[in-house]
Amino acid sequence: MKDILPDLPCDDTAAPVFRAPWEAQAFAMAVSLHQKGLFTWTEWAAVLTAEIRAAQAAGDPDTGATYYHHWLRALERLAVEKGAATPAALQAKAAAWDRAARATPHGQPVTLLS
Repeated sequence: MKDILPDLPCDDTAAPVFRAPWEAQAFAMAVSLHQKGLFTWTEWAAVLTAEIRAAQAAGDPDTGATYYHHWLRALERLAVEKGAATPAALQAKAAAWDRAARATPHGQPVTLLS
Protein backbone atom coordinates (compact mmCIF):
# COMPACT_ATOMS: atom_id res chain seq x y z
CA MET A 1 0.00 0.00 0.00
CA LYS A 2 2.97 2.33 0.55
CA ASP A 3 3.41 2.72 -3.21
CA ILE A 4 -0.30 3.59 -3.58
CA LEU A 5 -0.36 5.99 -0.62
CA PRO A 6 3.20 7.35 -0.49
CA ASP A 7 2.48 9.94 2.23
CA LEU A 8 1.27 7.33 4.72
CA PRO A 9 3.28 7.75 7.95
CA CYS A 10 5.47 4.67 8.45
CA ASP A 11 8.16 3.53 10.82
CA ASP A 12 11.64 2.36 9.79
CA THR A 13 10.24 -1.02 8.70
CA ALA A 14 7.59 0.64 6.44
CA ALA A 15 4.77 -0.39 8.79
CA PRO A 16 2.02 2.21 9.25
CA VAL A 17 2.23 4.13 12.50
CA PHE A 18 -0.66 5.64 14.38
CA ARG A 19 -0.64 8.33 17.05
CA ALA A 20 -3.99 7.23 18.51
CA PRO A 21 -6.37 4.27 18.24
CA TRP A 22 -8.86 6.25 16.14
CA GLU A 23 -6.19 6.69 13.45
CA ALA A 24 -5.77 2.92 13.17
CA GLN A 25 -9.55 2.56 13.05
CA ALA A 26 -9.81 5.16 10.26
CA PHE A 27 -7.08 3.32 8.36
CA ALA A 28 -8.93 0.02 8.80
CA MET A 29 -12.22 1.57 7.66
CA ALA A 30 -10.60 2.82 4.46
CA VAL A 31 -9.15 -0.62 3.72
CA SER A 32 -12.48 -2.30 4.49
CA LEU A 33 -14.53 0.13 2.38
CA HIS A 34 -12.11 -0.33 -0.51
CA GLN A 35 -12.35 -4.13 -0.18
CA LYS A 36 -16.16 -3.83 -0.24
CA GLY A 37 -15.90 -1.89 -3.51
CA LEU A 38 -17.01 1.54 -2.29
CA PHE A 39 -14.04 3.18 -4.00
CA THR A 40 -10.86 2.35 -5.88
CA TRP A 41 -7.42 3.21 -4.54
CA THR A 42 -7.11 5.72 -7.38
CA GLU A 43 -10.30 7.46 -6.21
CA TRP A 44 -9.09 7.32 -2.61
CA ALA A 45 -5.72 8.84 -3.47
CA ALA A 46 -7.37 11.67 -5.43
CA VAL A 47 -9.79 12.54 -2.62
CA LEU A 48 -7.14 12.28 0.11
CA THR A 49 -4.80 14.47 -1.94
CA ALA A 50 -7.57 17.04 -2.40
CA GLU A 51 -8.28 17.07 1.36
CA ILE A 52 -4.59 17.53 2.18
CA ARG A 53 -4.21 20.32 -0.36
CA ALA A 54 -7.31 22.08 0.96
CA ALA A 55 -5.95 21.85 4.50
CA GLN A 56 -2.57 23.19 3.43
CA ALA A 57 -4.25 26.08 1.59
CA ALA A 58 -6.14 26.84 4.83
CA GLY A 59 -2.87 26.95 6.79
CA ASP A 60 -2.26 23.37 7.93
CA PRO A 61 1.46 23.24 8.81
CA ASP A 62 1.81 19.77 7.22
CA THR A 63 3.84 18.32 10.10
CA GLY A 64 2.18 14.91 9.87
CA ALA A 65 0.24 15.41 13.10
CA THR A 66 -2.99 16.12 11.18
CA TYR A 67 -2.60 13.43 8.52
CA TYR A 68 -5.40 11.23 9.81
CA HIS A 69 -7.73 14.20 10.19
CA HIS A 70 -7.40 14.55 6.41
CA TRP A 71 -7.84 10.79 6.10
CA LEU A 72 -11.11 10.97 8.06
CA ARG A 73 -12.40 13.88 5.97
CA ALA A 74 -11.58 11.90 2.81
CA LEU A 75 -13.48 8.87 4.17
CA GLU A 76 -16.50 11.01 5.02
CA ARG A 77 -16.42 12.72 1.64
CA LEU A 78 -16.28 9.45 -0.26
CA ALA A 79 -19.01 7.91 1.88
CA VAL A 80 -21.31 10.82 1.02
CA GLU A 81 -20.31 10.99 -2.66
CA LYS A 82 -20.88 7.24 -3.07
CA GLY A 83 -24.23 7.32 -1.23
CA ALA A 84 -23.07 5.18 1.70
CA ALA A 85 -23.86 7.94 4.22
CA THR A 86 -25.47 11.34 4.40
CA PRO A 87 -23.92 14.46 5.91
CA ALA A 88 -26.69 14.46 8.52
CA ALA A 89 -25.95 10.86 9.53
CA LEU A 90 -22.23 11.62 9.83
CA GLN A 91 -22.95 14.70 11.96
CA ALA A 92 -25.32 12.72 14.20
CA LYS A 93 -22.74 9.97 14.72
CA ALA A 94 -20.00 12.51 15.49
CA ALA A 95 -22.29 14.20 18.03
CA ALA A 96 -23.08 10.84 19.63
CA TRP A 97 -19.37 10.06 19.97
CA ASP A 98 -18.75 13.50 21.44
CA ARG A 99 -21.49 12.98 24.05
CA ALA A 100 -20.13 9.52 24.88
CA ALA A 101 -16.58 10.82 25.23
CA ARG A 102 -17.67 13.65 27.53
CA ALA A 103 -19.61 11.19 29.70
CA THR A 104 -16.71 8.74 30.01
CA PRO A 105 -14.37 9.04 33.00
CA HIS A 106 -10.76 9.85 32.10
CA GLY A 107 -8.74 6.75 31.29
CA GLN A 108 -11.75 4.59 30.53
CA PRO A 109 -12.67 3.37 27.05
CA VAL A 110 -15.37 5.38 25.32
CA THR A 111 -18.43 3.28 24.52
CA LEU A 112 -21.02 4.37 22.04
CA LEU A 113 -24.40 2.89 22.74
CA SER A 114 -26.70 2.91 19.74
